[in-house]
Amino acid sequence: MFELLIPRRPVSHQTKSRENLQIWKDYVYGRAHNQWRGIPLTQDGIRLTLVYLCNDRPADVDNIIKPIQDALIGVVLADDSQITDVDSHRRFLDDPIDTTHLPPLLREGVISGVECVYVRISLANELESYL
Repeated sequence: MFELLIPRRPVSHQTKSRENLQIWKDYVYGRAHNQWRGIPLTQDGIRLTLVYLCNDRPADVDNIIKPIQDALIGVVLADDSQITDVDSHRRFLDDPIDTTHLPPLLREGVISGVECVYVRISLANELESYL
């Protein structure tokens, strides 16, 4: 399993500024590179979980997935086609969030009060566990 906290507002895949999108991907790549201590995973059946902690006027949660996936290629993942399952969530930092059972890194993001994205890479579960 791999976890990463990206302490910035994400850039949408739909942005008109390709330059800002590339800057975002490079930033995520650098953060992942500093955290990951192995070679890129090569197995299929990978689950990507994102939690976007946001303030006002957030990016659409579905539009932040692809840039983050792309940024993990060559560091954590050999290719984004390995990802078979995606969970993406958005929560407003102004809303009450119970941190009791959150992973420590996500809890850190909630407590910081700063827009951020929590990323977790893990093995996918059997399909029936999601239904």
